[in-house]
Amino acid sequence: MIPMTLIEIAQVVGANLHDMCDPQALVTAPSAVDSREVVSGGLFAATVGARVDGHDYAAGAIAGGAVAVLASRPVGVPALVVEDVQLALGRLARHLLEHISPTVIGLTGSVGKTTTKDLLAQVLERHAATVATDRSFNNELGLPLTVLRADTTTRYLVLEMGAGRKGDLTYLTGIAPPHVGLVLNVGTAHVERMGTGPADIAEAKGELVEALPGDGFALLNADDPYVMGMAGRTRAGIVLYGRSARAQVRAGNVRLGERARTAFELVTPSGRAPVELDLIGEHQVSNALGAAAVATALGLGAAEIADGLNAARRRSAGRLEIAERSDGTTIVNDAYNANPESMRAGLRAVKALAGDRRTVAVLGAMGQQADASRARHAEMGRLVADLRFDVLIAVGAGDPLAMAEAAQSSNPGMAVHTAEDVAGAIRLATALLEPGDVVFVKASSEIGLAACARALAAPLS
Repeated sequence: MIPMTLIEIAQVVGANLHDMCDPQALVTAPSAVDSREVVSGGLFAATVGARVDGHDYAAGAIAGGAVAVLASRPVGVPALVVEDVQLALGRLARHLLEHISPTVIGLTGSVGKTTTKDLLAQVLERHAATVATDRSFNNELGLPLTVLRADTTTRYLVLEMGAGRKGDLTYLTGIAPPHVGLVLNVGTAHVERMGTGPADIAEAKGELVEALPGDGFALLNADDPYVMGMAGRTRAGIVLYGRSARAQVRAGNVRLGERARTAFELVTPSGRAPVELDLIGEHQVSNALGAAAVATALGLGAAEIADGLNAARRRSAGRLEIAERSDGTTIVNDAYNANPESMRAGLRAVKALAGDRRTVAVLGAMGQQADASRARHAEMGRLVADLRFDVLIAVGAGDPLAMAEAAQSSNPGMAVHTAEDVAGAIRLATALLEPGDVVFVKASSEIGLAACARALAAPLS
């Protein structure tokens, strides 16, 4: 954040000052929408959610070091009052970008955004000051919060961009116009709000490449036909990546190494270099290649990119996060979110990790699957059976029951159980686990199965 006075911020966002002792007070730190994450010298943005109203935490945020509150009504402490806090944050972020000059990198896709963003950030920050999206702060609030962490020293600004519906990426790229755009894939995430199928999702995801300038770069996944269909929608130069022979950035000799960690030979126009990721599952190849394609477009050589990928570690929780218990049991927490593509990838990665060990899948609902939801859950049940998991615990009513029924039908010898809720899943899994098991926990985030993963991974008494 570049230092700005409260009166300067008010002019940028069109705010009225309330309960203000010093309009010339400087904001020198980033903003936050969670009062627990306020840092001294920053702003607290009071947003109204489904269950929590940030205005109720305004006084606590000021006590915690915030200079003022960005609010939609007076709150009894120094406040910049605007009609719409979200829009105001966007205006402030756009103003900041007009006064600094980082290379803005936007990335989107149905699955793998956060992992790819984390890999890319760790490659780039070895070479220059880099700011990247924290966790999955990729929406109309999270993106401006990320931008507001940048300052005049920032060279690369890596922005994960989520799209729940058409128009979302147009809005986000309006706040932070990208010079480089990476599209990972087109799957079924958010299909309920985007349309009837992949073509509608591709239309929405392609808004990113439409926002790129003529001297920018569009990095497209050569292995995804819907992504390749976006090539005609951009003015930018196109770089293809993937396992296809036509990709300029590609992978050779792909294999799973020790404990199912991904290894391959990175091939770029500048040469070749070996990559051994500290991440499990063959699907990580595509994520790593996406990061490598961006780095290639920015001028890094194959060896430099490979060094960054090899040194990279998992940064975001709930994405194939591995915990080892003292009894030899392995808990794989992939419960941040779920859709059919990520569920398939996770199940296969865990089976590769397990080898001949006993495997347990604790699975909940995949959200936003529209009219195909029951069929897609049944498909996942059949996959669990086909992969020969030993135990399935399906959590929740409705679609998870279809998952359980399909698994039992496909493999009558598999132990299939159901749990009404997360608490029930914890009790059931705790009773069923045996020392040395490999346990996979996954569902859409609103199901709350991350709590199950944490409970199972807790130290044994």
